[in-house]
Amino acid sequence: MPTMQADLIGTIPCQCTLGEGPVWDDRLGRLWWTDIQQARLHYWDWDGGKSGWFDCPERLGSLGLSSQPDWLICAFASGFALFRPESAAVRWIVRPEEDYRGIRFNDGRVDRLGNFWAGSMVEDESLANGAGGSLYRLTPKSELTRLLDGIGISNGIAWSPDGQWMWFADSTKGVVQRFTYDPFLGSLSEPVDYAFSPEGSSPDGSDVDADGALWNAEWGGACLTRYIGDQSQRVALPVTQPTCMAFAGPNLDHIFVTSAREGLDDDQLAAQPEAGNVLILKTSVAGLPAPKFPLLQM
Repeated sequence: MPTMQADLIGTIPCQCTLGEGPVWDDRLGRLWWTDIQQARLHYWDWDGGKSGWFDCPERLGSLGLSSQPDWLICAFASGFALFRPESAAVRWIVRPEEDYRGIRFNDGRVDRLGNFWAGSMVEDESLANGAGGSLYRLTPKSELTRLLDGIGISNGIAWSPDGQWMWFADSTKGVVQRFTYDPFLGSLSEPVDYAFSPEGSSPDGSDVDADGALWNAEWGGACLTRYIGDQSQRVALPVTQPTCMAFAGPNLDHIFVTSAREGLDDDQLAAQPEAGNVLILKTSVAGLPAPKFPLLQM
């Protein structure tokens, strides 16, 4: 395998409790991400480096771009909505967890066909009563389908460049699985175990590069791992809890990595001053533009 370079060149000092879900908007030159536990939507602009955040109506698990740059498609804790950050406008679509049964929405991503996928996770076992999280697909026509059940923590949703393969991970099981997706039937094949996280870590958020390689942030492992075929390469990071990543920048040859401070004690935080910040890496490979969720049919 050719040598792949990914060098840390900077950070965005946001000190998130649980940073997650970075998405690069190539139209605005802006990176979006969420601090789930603080119910904040963060942004950072490539030109000038302006950064800030917007308060959210609920904790925001994940987000995707829409065909209108001022609206985002979001998986809030209770369900799916369109959100316009500048005005704080919210248009709820469907809320499968509105009654909060100890389960909230977590990782999500728009697929190559413009559908928004998001999975839920068990946050409070005493309320969940043994019920697991689920994986859902929301179409631009507001049709919601539940495709997987019995999930501990939904993560790692990513799509191959042609949209035929989907990767998904239940972080509690330590394995990334790959599915074949039938866009006509809207169905997933039986999963195939694709990659196992290093000992002491769990698979978290993912993205795919232009070569079709899967990248995953290894929670607890202080690294990103790039998987292609039966080979893998790891990129060491200065934080033990990287949560997700996205290719970004004008040429999509940078990686932005969110991270978390949650669960770290004072000694660990002192040893990891970048914990909770967004890490910026320059890479020798390029990513793909983030797909958009069409709003014309909504």
